[in-house]
Amino acid sequence: MSKREQLIEFCIQDITEYIAVDKNIPYDEAMNRFYGSETFTKLTDTETGLFLESSAYVYDLYQNECENGKLVQVEI
Repeated sequence: MSKREQLIEFCIQDITEYIAVDKNIPYDEAMNRFYGSETFTKLTDTETGLFLESSAYVYDLYQNECENGKLVQVEI
């Protein structure tokens, strides 16, 4: 397994745990929710570089996607 694959896998595990705890749902349901998201697609596309960000940052993107119905970049 490459370093990129490891970083992606660790991030997926963290985010799945965050979802399960925050939503009080089983781990497998949390995994299904995240795997079906645009955030997951971007995370696993190494061209985006998203896998280099922290799990907390990626989780914030996921939450934003859930709130807006799509992945949007927040302007500061």
